Amino acid sequence: MKKLFISISFSIAILLLTANCATQKKNVVAPTKPSTTAILEDEVVYVPHSKAERKTFFPDTDKEKIWVDSIYNQMTFDEKLGQLFMIAAYSNKDNNHINEVEKLVSENKVGGLIFFQGGPLRQARLTNRYQAKAKVPLFIGIDAEWGLSMRLDSTYRYPFNMTLGAIQDLKLIEKVGENMAKESKRLGIHFNFAPVLDINTNPKNPIIGFRSFGESKVNVTERAIALMKGFQSQGVFSTGKHFPGHGDTSTDSHYTLPLVNATKEHLDKVELYPYKMMFDEGLVSVMVAHLNVPSLEIRPDYPSSLSYNVVTNLLQKELEFDGLIFTDALNMKGASNFKKPGEIDLDAFLAGNDILLFAENVPVAVEKLCVAYQDSLFSEERLQQSVKKILRYKYKAGLNNYKPIEMSNLATDLNDKSKDVLQYELYENIVTVLKNEENFLPIKNLDEKIAYVKLGDDTNSKFVETLKKYTEVTEVYHSNIDTLKSQLKEFDKVIIGFHKSDKAWKKHDFSETDLLWIYEIAKQNKVVLDVFTKPYSLLQIPNFDEIESVIVSYQNSDVSQEVSAQIIFGTVEAKGKLPVSINSSFGIDEGLSTQKINRLGFALPEYVGMSSQKLAQIETIAQKAIDGKMTPGMQVLVARKGKVVYQKSFGHQTYDKLSKVKNSDLYDVASLTKIMATLPNVMKAYDANEVALETTLGDMLTEFKGTNKDSISFKELLSHYGRLQAWIPFYKATLDDKNQPLEKYYRRTLTEGFTKQVAENLFIRDDYQDSIMKKIIESPLIDKKEYKYSDFTFIILKKYLEQLNGKSLDELANQNFFKTLGMNNTMYNPLQKMDCDRIAPVEVDTYFRHTFLQGYVHDMEAAMEGGIGGHAGLFSNAMDVAKMMQMYLQKGNFGGVNYFSPATFDTFNTCHFCAEGNRRGLGFDKPQLGKEGPTCGCVSKSSFGHTGFTGTIAWADPETEIIYVFLSNRTFPDSNAPNKLSKENIREDIQKIIMDAVMVK
Repeated sequence: MKKLFISISFSIAILLLTANCATQKKNVVAPTKPSTTAILEDEVVYVPHSKAERKTFFPDTDKEKIWVDSIYNQMTFDEKLGQLFMIAAYSNKDNNHINEVEKLVSENKVGGLIFFQGGPLRQARLTNRYQAKAKVPLFIGIDAEWGLSMRLDSTYRYPFNMTLGAIQDLKLIEKVGENMAKESKRLGIHFNFAPVLDINTNPKNPIIGFRSFGESKVNVTERAIALMKGFQSQGVFSTGKHFPGHGDTSTDSHYTLPLVNATKEHLDKVELYPYKMMFDEGLVSVMVAHLNVPSLEIRPDYPSSLSYNVVTNLLQKELEFDGLIFTDALNMKGASNFKKPGEIDLDAFLAGNDILLFAENVPVAVEKLCVAYQDSLFSEERLQQSVKKILRYKYKAGLNNYKPIEMSNLATDLNDKSKDVLQYELYENIVTVLKNEENFLPIKNLDEKIAYVKLGDDTNSKFVETLKKYTEVTEVYHSNIDTLKSQLKEFDKVIIGFHKSDKAWKKHDFSETDLLWIYEIAKQNKVVLDVFTKPYSLLQIPNFDEIESVIVSYQNSDVSQEVSAQIIFGTVEAKGKLPVSINSSFGIDEGLSTQKINRLGFALPEYVGMSSQKLAQIETIAQKAIDGKMTPGMQVLVARKGKVVYQKSFGHQTYDKLSKVKNSDLYDVASLTKIMATLPNVMKAYDANEVALETTLGDMLTEFKGTNKDSISFKELLSHYGRLQAWIPFYKATLDDKNQPLEKYYRRTLTEGFTKQVAENLFIRDDYQDSIMKKIIESPLIDKKEYKYSDFTFIILKKYLEQLNGKSLDELANQNFFKTLGMNNTMYNPLQKMDCDRIAPVEVDTYFRHTFLQGYVHDMEAAMEGGIGGHAGLFSNAMDVAKMMQMYLQKGNFGGVNYFSPATFDTFNTCHFCAEGNRRGLGFDKPQLGKEGPTCGCVSKSSFGHTGFTGTIAWADPETEIIYVFLSNRTFPDSNAPNKLSKENIREDIQKIIMDAVMVK
């Protein structure tokens, strides 16, 4: 084992060394427009535009010129110098800092503030305070590359640039820019120092890395332009950085002066390419980096930010950029190690910069500038050039008509929930499948045994939770690789999730143990490796030969985890492309599409045109039911257009409040059993022409031949239109005069001939089912042919299906539907498979079984059939019920599996006797024809579903594509108590909220 470990580590080291050479040589990139042939990066050449051809978001006007000249002419020399400075401000520091900033604003007349750490409300208050002290309104800037959350708490966070680099739909990136800009504008910010234009050609770059859009100059440029357009379309200025290019560096300019050892020709062709393109598209400003670039500045170790040749000759003259020019922060060691405060500010201004960012000592810097002016080191004309440019953009920012930030609803506005929908859309276009051997993904067969193994030290709960919504996924833990391998032998597939902190600057490397485990597991099992971190983490893996599927999910956020799990099971197709190369294994723009299959997925309500705010009102109704002791708890699920958009559990399993209801808990679903177990199997038989609408009950089951039920048709039977009695209390005939089970029919222990369990320590004789059927056969018909709901229908159909197929109903339901639908939490007699603490108790039975019923079916007849009834007996949770309803909504197809034909579904979802006042379909309940019925009265006539005695409903509407599931144990503790849940219309009121939540038809 030790020798193998050393061998792997050595191989990784060798490959990492060779990868750097390969990365620099390999420059293949997809063209900007779709093409069947890839082109070389070097062949993509910038075509110069004249300045007149350049676009602008902020055109010059005569009013602007008048305002600028007026303000400039009123300024003193010191006030003009003050405009050159944008100083650092924090909203998480003490009063000393606040007073220092205020003094620099009021006394030194600084032109702007760049805000760093703090919070949005505190920053807004300080901004208003500082602006009130300013003679000329201040520029407010922020370094917020992935949104305000890069600097401020309680604000919205967008993906890193490298994560966005995987997106091919540039309109989505433009939307990100728009949203960021709206948030900035709401907070009184005029400049966001983004996007990063650095092309990260060095994987070991310690400061750019994930902040870059990628390794291709074309891809970086396209995405930067999209982000910039989003920013500037909302009136917020964008700043391209870090000029002339910080991507191919191996040190951090915050701590030292990085070397860029590239020729002028290379810089012109690669690093400067994004800037040229951005200038043509209307970029407002540029930030100049602290870099040592010998090909641009002959003075040794001279920062580019202080270089006249870089800032003036190259940027302004050669590239003809006339927008605002910022230095990078002058407190960074890449600059501050070079000269003292004041001296460095002077040199930066003399180099051609307009705004001196994060000056460490403004009074000293102003003094140095004054002396330099007196010594004729710069002219009034030079000062006017920068100051008037600053004033021009202050006018464009609306500072000629400055208004304080409105504080009311600020936090709500900055965290508008509608942005969550964009976040989902982004990750649906981000997550990248790099390898998919033999179409390993999506996983189609839900009957396979699937394990999950976690690597890394960060959270994984959303990923695992979502995986488990599709099928049974077993989390396998062990600290010993040999034991782990032994445990994994019984599984068909293994999903390995690598989860590292989603915080910026955290290390994302695999440990040596991680690498060894991946190697050993992949050698033995079929594996999906899903990496929830920067793609560069894959550089450590020597080869991917033994791994069937590789996914890069980029960041370890809840959204990335949820979307990635959906890609694995096919409810989302993979669209992302790799923004960087991974050794010789994967190149830039590699990314495979995967098949989308019609299983239930997961999204936010707004994603499918519903209102989160409206759906939140469900909680009020749920709490009303709990407070009114209509039920101790419940599960509610809403899906639309194939996406679960609301799934929540309320209350507790019992009124003693010991166990909170979880989404994974099981409920006795009562009559939902009819449409979940029996009806789908009946539809399958109909689809196979085993039975027809006019087939009679006597033809279906010979024991009905010659009886009063012989001529009842299949259509009448399923429509509750066959004149059958509602029910018979079969259990009463098995009790003595004290309502205790008679020994003739029951035993307290499992005994030969008494193997059907009715409750804990109670078993009924095996042949009693025959007595039940005999009583049904002999029962009289009701006098009038009218709609009469009867449990007999599905008791009879169970007998028919078992006789037709030679298997018990629980076997048929599981094999034909539950397994392949991924309904692993749906079953008869759940105590045989899971702990009772996952099952909501249904009743304290004082009239038949005389026990606390938990895991045993409430329905007495179903209990007498050993818990397996055609009309009752199933236990399930809302998620599983929704899968069955979605299969119906999709007319017999789910997950790419055809269960029966659309024509069969349409036949069963038809109200065949509506004209006679009978609302029922074939097996399905349908909306009421009058005032009373199972729904809110606000669903379409094509909708269908069923309700259950224990307080359940499952309903689907083809017109709105909505599924609604409500499960409860309203029968606890006393099923004979008044049904307040029904009388108070709790289920119906929730359904009304759901329908009212639809915003887009």
